Amino acid sequence: MRQIFLDTETTGLSPALGHRIIEVAAVEMLNRRLTGNHFHCYLNPEREIDAGAQQVHGISIEFLQDKPKFADVAQEFLDFVQGGELIIHNAPFDVGFLNHELSLMSQAAIGTVCASVIDTLKLAKELHPGQKNNLDALCKRYFVDNSNRTMHGALLDAELLADVYIAMTRGQDSLLIDMNEPVEMQMDASGAALPKVPLRVVRASEEELAAHAALLADIDKESKGTCVWNKTN
Repeated sequence: MRQIFLDTETTGLSPALGHRIIEVAAVEMLNRRLTGNHFHCYLNPEREIDAGAQQVHGISIEFLQDKPKFADVAQEFLDFVQGGELIIHNAPFDVGFLNHELSLMSQAAIGTVCASVIDTLKLAKELHPGQKNNLDALCKRYFVDNSNRTMHGALLDAELLADVYIAMTRGQDSLLIDMNEPVEMQMDASGAALPKVPLRVVRASEEELAAHAALLADIDKESKGTCVWNKTN
C-alpha cells in the first residue's frame, strides 16, 4: 500500500483567477511507515503573489525568481506520485491547482496518474463534527509536535499530515497485523534488549479471604439477602 502525502503553497486562492503553485511536496509512505523518500520543489509562478497568501507561507517572488517552472519538474513529480494513493488535507484545493498546472501543459488530470485521493479534512469532519479540523488543531488533538510550524510550508505540512493521518486511522493497525510475525523485543534507552519478565501472580492470603467473606456477609445482611456476589459463588 503506497500512499503519498501531498501539500502545495500557491500565489493565491483560486486557479480560475490565474493563481499558480509556488511550492509542492509529496512524502511517501509504504504500509503505514514513512520511507524517507519525498519530492519537494519551489517553483517560479511567473506572476505576483497575493499579499494575503504571502502572509500565510512567507514565500516571496524574489526568492522564486531563479526556481524552475512547474513544466520543468512536472514529469519528475508525476513519476514520483505515479500509482500512489494521494492523501491531502482539503484535497479539492490542491487537486484543483495541480490540474490547472497540468492543463496548461495539455496534460491529463492528476486523477489519471494516481490510484485515488483521500481528503483528510473531510475525514476529520466526519470524526470530529463541529470542531476545528485544520492541521494545527489536528496536531494538537492527536499530540503531533508542530512546534516548528510557524508558517505554512509544503514539505513540513505533508510530514505533519502523515503523522496526523496515522493517529486518525490508528484502528486500522489491527487489520494489518500478521499474527504469524514475532513480537518485537522491547528495548531500553540505550537500545539493549530488556529481559522478559514472567507475569507475577499474587494470591490472596487466608486472612484476606476471611476479611473478604466477612465484608460480603455484611453486604448481604444490609441488602436483606440480595448480595449478588454471594449468588455467583
